[in-house]
This record gives sequence, structure tokens and C-alpha cells, in this order.
Amino acid sequence: MEKMNGYLEAGLDDVRFIGICGMGGIGKTTLAKVLYNTLKDQFEASSFLANVREVSVTRGLVPLQEQLLSEVLMERNLIIWDVHKGINLIRWRLCRKRVLVVLDDVDQLEQLQALAGNHDWFGFGSRIIITTRDEHVLKGHGVTNIYKVRGLDYVEALQLFHLKVSKGKQPTDDRVELSKCVVNYAGGLPLAIEVLGSFLCGRSVEEWKSSLNRLQEAPNEKVLKVLRISYDGLDKRDKEIFLDIACFFKGKDKDRVRKKLDSCVFNSVIGIRELLDKSLITIVNNKLWMHDLLQEMGWEIVREHHSDKPGKWSRLWLYKDVYHVLSKYMGTDAVEAIIVDVPEMTELEAKSFSTMSNLRLLEINNLYSSGNLEYLSNNLRYLKWHEYPFNSLPVSFRPEKLFKLNLCNSRIKYLWKGIKPLKELKFMNLSHSCNLIRTPDFTGVPNLERLNLEGCTRLLEVHQSVGTLKRLILLNLKDCRNLVSFPKNVCLMKSLKILCLCGCLKLEKLPQDLGEVECLEELDVGGTAIRQIPPSIVQLVNLKIFSLHGCKGQPPKILSSNFFLSLLLPNKNSDSMCLSFPRFTGLSSLQTLDLSDCNLLEGAIPSDIGSLFSLEAIDLSGNNFFSLPSSINQLLKLKILCLEKCRNLKSLPELPPEIVFVGAEDCTSLETISAFAKLSRSPNIALNFLNCFKLVEDQVSKDNLAVTLMKQWLLEVPNCSSQFHIFLPGNEIPRWFRFRNIGGSVTMTAPRLDNFIGFAVCAVLSLPRCMDRFYSEIQCKLLWGEDDYKFSVAIPSFTTLESDHLWLAYLPRETFKTQCFRGLTKASFNIFYMGEEFRNASVKMCGVVSLYMEVEDTVYMGQQLWPPIWNPGPSGLRRRGFRNFYTLSWLEGNAARSLQPSARLGLLFKFRPSKIHDI
Repeated sequence: MEKMNGYLEAGLDDVRFIGICGMGGIGKTTLAKVLYNTLKDQFEASSFLANVREVSVTRGLVPLQEQLLSEVLMERNLIIWDVHKGINLIRWRLCRKRVLVVLDDVDQLEQLQALAGNHDWFGFGSRIIITTRDEHVLKGHGVTNIYKVRGLDYVEALQLFHLKVSKGKQPTDDRVELSKCVVNYAGGLPLAIEVLGSFLCGRSVEEWKSSLNRLQEAPNEKVLKVLRISYDGLDKRDKEIFLDIACFFKGKDKDRVRKKLDSCVFNSVIGIRELLDKSLITIVNNKLWMHDLLQEMGWEIVREHHSDKPGKWSRLWLYKDVYHVLSKYMGTDAVEAIIVDVPEMTELEAKSFSTMSNLRLLEINNLYSSGNLEYLSNNLRYLKWHEYPFNSLPVSFRPEKLFKLNLCNSRIKYLWKGIKPLKELKFMNLSHSCNLIRTPDFTGVPNLERLNLEGCTRLLEVHQSVGTLKRLILLNLKDCRNLVSFPKNVCLMKSLKILCLCGCLKLEKLPQDLGEVECLEELDVGGTAIRQIPPSIVQLVNLKIFSLHGCKGQPPKILSSNFFLSLLLPNKNSDSMCLSFPRFTGLSSLQTLDLSDCNLLEGAIPSDIGSLFSLEAIDLSGNNFFSLPSSINQLLKLKILCLEKCRNLKSLPELPPEIVFVGAEDCTSLETISAFAKLSRSPNIALNFLNCFKLVEDQVSKDNLAVTLMKQWLLEVPNCSSQFHIFLPGNEIPRWFRFRNIGGSVTMTAPRLDNFIGFAVCAVLSLPRCMDRFYSEIQCKLLWGEDDYKFSVAIPSFTTLESDHLWLAYLPRETFKTQCFRGLTKASFNIFYMGEEFRNASVKMCGVVSLYMEVEDTVYMGQQLWPPIWNPGPSGLRRRGFRNFYTLSWLEGNAARSLQPSARLGLLFKFRPSKIHDI
């Protein structure tokens, strides 16, 4: 009511049109009546025109014009001969009167034009309230103040039901649960609550139970009659869209549904807009929703003429109905769509589909047959059959309107022979069809946009015609481990953006003219036998993600004529066959580069890597070089540098200024990082030197390096409101930590506030020798009074830690919500594994100290503590071939400023499943 009062503002002198819209039965008329009865005495005259839609259909608009004038002017026997004279009379007689008019249940713009055409028809201060199910009618008439009526919440619905069923009295104990069932069924719809409440009033408990059972089988006819009014006013195609959503797509992603509907030539953009305007559907988080009773109404419309003969329904969505139709060969040409999840493997005769000639949508799984599939409807637009049990598509199948074909995990050996004219086909998914040996000829599929052949392990070749697919955007051949060649005419694929060849173990060469695929943005050739990257790749000016993970190549084949030569050179190092690159200059858009596990030796990384000025993340893990090119510090946008398991790496060069994460875990030869004096000016930074024992060997104390780096970083950053983390071998808390203790907790006192910049926190961690640790984190908690501050930091390890390790971190003062630290008493630390306390790990020692900034900008140590930052994604992701980096700055408790985990900063191996599998 507050929002409506804001729209009305009855005391002001302007003329206002206010719309009230919502689905049938939601309470629009009730709200309008309440407003009318409350406000009418504040106006010179008033009129409530009820059922405008119904009256205009049965009697026309003239009687409504006569009623409006009679009620406002207090004159009886007014006669209007036609609508145009009525319009002129309303404008002439009411333009000086301050009136309140309600036009209830309007559904056509013409009704508004005849009864309340414009603001100047009414005197200053007039208010015109319009109720409608169609928001577009209001917008078409220029109404901007629109109130959308929502359903009742649970408490309000229960109160209304009690009012109708027992005059507001609380129900007896045996009816409490039944009342809740009725309210849940009504879903906040006042009409349904009132109808059911009135129907159940005075009836016995047994009658209540019987009524509820009946409602589960068929909704109340009186409620459906009201709800159906909006449906009956729809265009034929919009009715089809509504029924498809009711039967199949409620709760589904709007954009996906639109593609399916558009394949059926329903023009869904305007259709969905119509359903929204008429309050038949809503969109929440880009998903389509509708009231449960509207969904039931849709089901009833599908069933209404043949309630006990599902073979004659236009749509089948329940497994029991689908099984009944397909097992008894009861399908007819009335069936247009079958979308159902079959819960378990079910055997059916293939000829069950032979009688459904008008089938346009088929989505099914877990069906197998002892016979052959001889027929599928040529009218199919969308075919999704997981675990398709046949060797091929029917010979007679000519689906010239087919838009999407999804036969993943199928037994298919070939799709078709020769050329099939499928000009509408845009999506094809045959992933994990392990019997597929060759792809079909794509000559007749010129508009194909996405082709997914992932996991087709017996696939030997891709037909050359794939190179002619000028509209192809995605080609996924991941894990096609027997694929030995790739079409050479790839240069013709002018629209290709994503090419995934990861896991094609036998693929040794890329096409020399690959660089001519000018739109290519993501290229993954990881795990292939490729040793040489074609020079033309530098022409890929749009390439953003490039992965060569695990490209170690195959050792050279020893021919019989060279056998004795191999005996003479038994120590020939196969490492000399490592991957070779062209110059990187030209890849101006590259953001993510993965060269991990490529057996790269010293000098293998091109010296011009610094020319990749857009690069944000690079993974060089698992290689054999001793040093990095000095030009790496020219990568001014680089944030993520991964060097895990580079066991020969001895030193790190000066790093770029935007670095936020360096992962050097298991770099067992790493000795110096002296160039870190100019560490980074990025707001946050995390350094991972787990198992880097040589790095701390020459230190007087094993914690000196960590402390030195943190001091240098604090002096380099523009302000002290950033975060710093470092992990490295160590088993002692630095001596300058004033508050330290054995175990996982330490008592502390509050810092003095003069020049206080933040806390440093330190812990010695003992982690078990466990290669299967999927995700672990250390949690710290600060306590003062009744409040606490908690933070968690992921422990960025993909391997077993060989000894105790030190974690040193800095938390700025600005992190805290409060500016007062009085009463700060204790800090505690725990290690967690997958959200639960990690019993096999421990915090051996911990310490806290306050940090202060002197006037001359030097840091000294005085008292106490701080939080988290980086979570290099867990090892499980790494093993699967991609890796995420998150900031993990989540804070809990009244004393902490509320922060949400920030978005992904970097993503290596960024061939996202959402792009590849979602077709």
C-alpha cells in the first residue's frame, strides 16, 4: 500500500494514471476496491467500472461510457449513440471535475482510448486507476506508474485461508497440517485461497483430505476458469510457447529455451514478452518461471480433450505417460514434443516412433531397443537422445528443419552416408560416442556453429568438409586419442573462435596456415604429440587463451636403417626433442598462456615473451629450464605466474609490477630471488615457496627471507591497505613477534592507534604426507569482547610437504569495520580440510604483532595481527587440466567488514565446460 500511496499522492493537483497489473486471481480488483472506498470521499465525484473486458465484449464500449458519465455527473438516462460521441462528451463534461475513476480488468488499448484517453479529459487532481493482466496495454497508453501485484506470503495466505474457512479462528489440531497443504498448493494466489477456503468451510476432516487428493489429480475448475482468461487472449504461437514452458521449460535458462522455441519458428522474443506482459510467466536470474497453478492449467489444456489417451496429447512430459505411449504403440500425429528424463534403462520397440510424424522436439535418454530404428519424424527441430542405442540415424530420416542434434554417449558408428541437406542445423554434439570412427560429410550442413566430438576415442579422422564450415564457432576434439590428422583447409573456417585438440595423443602436426583463422580466441593443443608450432600462429591477433599443457611430443621413430645408429648413440637425450616455438610477437591479445609440463629446457622459452603485453596469466610449471627470460618483467599486465615443480629453476628475475600470485612450489633448486627488491606494487600479493628448501638454507634464520620480502613490499606499495602472504619452509616464529606461543592460540593486547597500519600474523604449519589432500586452509580468529573476526586462507599445495612450513601474512587496519581495538584479547589458528577441521594437521606455533609506520616511512614492529587472500585452485582441478585462482577474502563476525569472495582473477587452461559442453 505504501508504494500505491506514493503513486497516488491524492492531495496533489496533477492528473495521474496509475496501473495495477498481475496474473488472474492475484488480487488486482480487491486492491482497486480498497483504494476506491478509501479515497472516493476526497474527490468531487467517482466511478468504478467493473469487468471492462467482459462488458466490452458482450455489450460494447458505449454502455461503459454511459455508466462513467452517469456516476460522475449524477445524471440518469444519459444516452450516447456511438463511441466517438461518448469520447467527446467525456472530454467536455469531465475536464473541470476532480474525479477518481477505476477501470477494472482492461485488456485492450481501445478500451482506454474510449474511456480515459488523455490527462486533459479530467480536472486537476484527478486519479485514474486501471487494473489489467497485460502490462503492455498500460505502457501503450503511456502509463508509467505501474504497480505489479505479488502473491501473498505464507503467513498472509494462512491468515486469509483461516478467515474464509473458519471466520478467522485458529483451526483444530487435526486440520493444522491440512491447512498448510492447502496454502502451499495455492502458492500465495488469493483467488485460489478464497475459493478453496469457502469450499472447505464446514466440511469434515475426511472431506478435506479427499478434496486435497482430488486437487493433486486435477485443479479446481473455478480457479482455472479465471486463470485461463489470459491464455485465451494469446496469439496461437504464444499459446504454443506458453504450453511448452508449462510442460518442459519452467525453471530453465531463458536463452537456451529461446533457441529451442525459435527452431520451431515461434519467434520467441516477442512471444516471451507477451507472456511477461500478461503476467503468465516471470524471469528470475534469467530463468523462466510461472505460478504452479498456471503450470497446472497448461497441463490441463494439453489433456483436456483426451484426458485418458496420452497418445493424442500434443506434449508428453511425464515418464509414465511416455512409457505408456511408446510401449503400447499409441503415439499419433498429434504428439509434437516429448521431453522426459527416463530414470533407468528401459527397453522399447523402435517402431514406437513410426506413428509420430509431427514430432518437433524429442529429448530422451536411457532407452534401448532390440530392433532397428527405421523412422523418426522429418519435422524434428531438436533431437537430444543421450545413449542413443543405434548404429546410425534412420536412412529415411531427412530432418531438413533440424536445429540441434545431441547424441552424446551414443553407440553410433556413423551418422549418415553421403550428403544430407541440413541447412538449419547449428549444433551437433556427438561427444563420448566411442564407436564413432569417421565424421559425416558436412557439405550439406553449411550453417553449423558448434561441433562437439570430445571423447570419441576411436575417431580416426575428421572429414575434410569441416574446413568449409564458414560459420563454425566451436570445434571440440578433446581426448580423441586416435585422431592422427586434422583437416588442412582450416583457413576457410573464418568464424572459428574455440579449437580444442587437448588429449589428441597421436596428433603430431597443426595446419601450417592455422594463423589465417583470424577469429580464433581459444586454442588448446595440450597433451598432443605436437613438437613444432607453425610460424603462422603469430597472425592470430585475436587469440586470448593458448594452452600447450603436457606437449612433450613423442620420441622420434627409429627406422630399421637407423637402428645401428641408435646403438652407437645410446645416451642421446630425448629432452632435445622438446617443444619449439616461433617468435611470440604478434599475439597482441593473448591473456592466458599455458606451457606447463612441456619438457622445456634452458632457452626454450622465446626471449621475446615480453612482447605479449596483454598477458595476465602464465603457467610454466613442470619444466626443466634453469632461469626465466629477463624480458618477463615487461609483461606489465601479468598477475599470475605458476612455476610449480620446475625443479631445475635456480633464480627468479625481477617480476612485473602487477603480479599478485607467484606459485613456485617444489622448485627444489631455487636459491635466489634477490631481484624481489622491486617486488610488486599490486594491491595484494601471495607468494608460494612450499618445499623450496635451498631458498632458506643460507638465511641466518629461516624466517628472514619472509620478513625481508614483507618489509620491502610494504615500502613499495602506494599505501598500506593491501594484503601480503608468503608460504615457505620454516619452523620458528620470528623473534620480533611480541606475542607468540606454542600451539594454535596466543593471548594479545590491543594496539595503540597512533600510526598503527595493521597486523602481521605468523604460524608454523605441520601438514600430513598426503597426496590426496584436495583442499585445505588455515583459519585465523581474532577475539575482542563479544565480537570476533574470522578469515580463511587456502594452503596452495599440490603436493606433499616435506617438513614444517611458515605462513607469514599482513592484514591492514582498513580491513576492520571498527576503528576501536580496545578489548582485543586473543588470536587462534586452525587448519581445515574441505570445511572440516583437519585432524592430521596442526599449528605448532603462532604469533601476532602490530605494525606501525613512522613519519619517515619506515616500518617497525611493536604488537599484534592479520588475514587471507589467495586461493590457487585445489589440486583436483589441476589434475583435470584446469586451474582457477580466487581471492578468498571472506570475513565473518560483527567486528569485520563484510567482503564477498572476489571474482576469478586468472584462469589457466580456460577451455570452460560452459562453452564446450553446453551445446
